[in-house]
Amino acid sequence: MSSLLNVASRALQANQTILQTAGHNIANVNTPGYSRQSAVLKTTEGQISGVGYIGKGVDVQTITRNYNEFLTRQSALAGSVSSGDTARAEKMRMLEDIFPTGTSALGEAVSDMLNAFADVAGAPTDQTARTVALTRVSETASRMRTTSQSLDDLQTRVNQEIDQKVTTANSIVKSIAAINQRISSATGSGHTPNDLLDERDQLVRELNGYIQTTTIENADGTLGVFVAGSQPLVMGTSVSSLKRVSDDFNDPMKSKLAISRNGQDQVMEEGSLGGGEISGLIKFQNNDLNEGRNLLGRFTLAISTSMNEQHKLGLDMDGNPGGNLLTPTAFGAKNIFQPTSPASINTGTATLGLAIDDVNKFSGADYEINFSGATSGNITRRSDGVITAFDFANGPVVVDGLKLTQDSGTAQAGDRFLIKPFSTSASNIQAEFSTPRALAVASPVMGQMGVSNTGSLMLSKLTARTNPPVNVPVKLTFTGTATYTRSDAAGSFTYTTGQSIEGTAPATTPLSEWSVVLQGTPQAGDTFTVDAQSTDYRNSNTGNAQAMLNLRDQTMFDGAALTDGYAGLIAHIGIRAQSANFTSDVSSQIATTLETDRTSVSGVNLDEEAAKLIQYQQAYQASAKVIQIAQGIFDTLIQSVSR
Repeated sequence: MSSLLNVASRALQANQTILQTAGHNIANVNTPGYSRQSAVLKTTEGQISGVGYIGKGVDVQTITRNYNEFLTRQSALAGSVSSGDTARAEKMRMLEDIFPTGTSALGEAVSDMLNAFADVAGAPTDQTARTVALTRVSETASRMRTTSQSLDDLQTRVNQEIDQKVTTANSIVKSIAAINQRISSATGSGHTPNDLLDERDQLVRELNGYIQTTTIENADGTLGVFVAGSQPLVMGTSVSSLKRVSDDFNDPMKSKLAISRNGQDQVMEEGSLGGGEISGLIKFQNNDLNEGRNLLGRFTLAISTSMNEQHKLGLDMDGNPGGNLLTPTAFGAKNIFQPTSPASINTGTATLGLAIDDVNKFSGADYEINFSGATSGNITRRSDGVITAFDFANGPVVVDGLKLTQDSGTAQAGDRFLIKPFSTSASNIQAEFSTPRALAVASPVMGQMGVSNTGSLMLSKLTARTNPPVNVPVKLTFTGTATYTRSDAAGSFTYTTGQSIEGTAPATTPLSEWSVVLQGTPQAGDTFTVDAQSTDYRNSNTGNAQAMLNLRDQTMFDGAALTDGYAGLIAHIGIRAQSANFTSDVSSQIATTLETDRTSVSGVNLDEEAAKLIQYQQAYQASAKVIQIAQGIFDTLIQSVSR
């Protein structure tokens, strides 16, 4: 009789445990990271008797969690990649918003500024037209500064988000180490602490949302967590911490992620970080935002330099050469444009100089200079990795419209310099003066046809190259329909209608002083004279105003005209934003699919758990009935014996 009661009691306890486990599953159906648990039953070994082995019931061997290690890792990895792509895509949309289209756009301001010189060309003495032109210059500079400030604000926001997420990630790391300690202690019982394991897996999944990790389970049940391939973040109960640091050149516009261990910072390469929001934000900052800033800087620097150079080739209403319309770029020692280098790496004494050579060839990139000797090495364009060899011993080095020089000192092999020509050119730009009278719209050179010319010779274009002009007057005397002589040079020259005739510069000046294009067919004895602008005609001359207006069509940005430069800029940003959105959508779908696969194994199915409740409730009731029957039989036996 005791055996029957024992069997029933065991069954009752087992069914009660199963019901309790099912209830636990139902209670945690919405708990993030929870894995469905199941009671594992084991038949109790039977007892030998004269008629064979008599069963002794059932025992609960252990409680297991429904868990697939492969699916869990794949889901965490996909979630990490998706988090990084989503973080980058969100910031790309913000970057795209900084460069709008329409009447409020920077490109429209540039077009309005240049178009204003058409009114000045039509009425060079009209003070209102001059004032409008200068107002447009000031408005354009203001929009350039505003755009630059918006980029700075986005930079600050990204840095703050990186710091906040690094702090959160470090907190999660400490929590993983603490749970490692609890799991290690609990593992000695011989049973797995399912809820603790789920909690740790969820923490690892959350950590992957910030930075991609790999994990290795140790024999004592603890989990090792690694980042950037092999950098240990958690080793048992020991932890390292993450921190945002500067790059090798202390570039304030870029960030690196380092792991701090035993007081030492190990900087991790950006490409090794994988997914996670921190990684996505760093990639956005170091690549997308930096490129957007450089594109704005190239746009600003090319336009301001071109306008300043052209304006200096004009004369104002008082006959003075024009000055700067917009703040010029100075690549000085105390300016952010000055090449910088990490003193902890460089061992040489070389200092570099930077100047503009040709605004039409700007690429809008940063450059890294690596010395292999005292004066030679390679220049790497960071935007695409194109390498150019250099040797300052042969003189200045020109790359993408920039002129580099080794001004002093000697470099050592391994010395490195970072060149950032465009990063802040829009930060402080403004109109340099506001006096309409000082607007230099007259050309410093003029052309005069001979009064006795008999041919069809006409002036098509006369361009000044220096101000004031030198080596003038120069008289061209035609000796036939296709030949001419010039007063500043010996010999005869060939004339072709529509072909440019260049002024001859003095020996001390490497530039041509002027350029003239004539049309038509001359006759022998016809003349044309290039001379300095006459005071009598200065205020009626609009040659430089027309030259300013012609800048609209100057080929400047990757083969596009100046006024198309902004359209190219926003197209470039738009393509990157579109690519980021597409990548984010794809990685999000993959992450969702893999998480669905994981939860199909580990998740709680309420219908299934409800069926278990009914099934084991009935088993529980049957076990109780067995006990009741056994008790009744036992009572009957007692009563029979007592008689």
